[in-house]
Amino acid sequence: MVRTTSQTEDLQMTETDLLRCLLHTIARATIPENDIRGVVAARSRSRIKAYNLFDGTRTINEVAKASKIDRGNLSKSASGWVKSGFLFWVGEGEDARLLHVYPIPEKAPKAKP
Repeated sequence: MVRTTSQTEDLQMTETDLLRCLLHTIARATIPENDIRGVVAARSRSRIKAYNLFDGTRTINEVAKASKIDRGNLSKSASGWVKSGFLFWVGEGEDARLLHVYPIPEKAPKAKP
């Protein structure tokens, strides 16, 4: 099968995509999922959904609405996650978004016997 130029361009990753992959890979190797889960889900499990929605594409308002968490409370939680190193600000001003180090499953994995 021969691909056209437009099909090849659609398959290429942007620098932003590659940097996200690098961040996720390094974070998974250095930050255990249980550490993130312990901080993120400390108050409630609904925070995990909110944390996972911080993928660098949504505002805090959008995440608050989608996760049904009060915006003020979510903002406080997100600040703590940033201080813990689990979220990072990307962009500036009105374009600023939060990006998690990597998404975590809503349910904790079963412990191995």
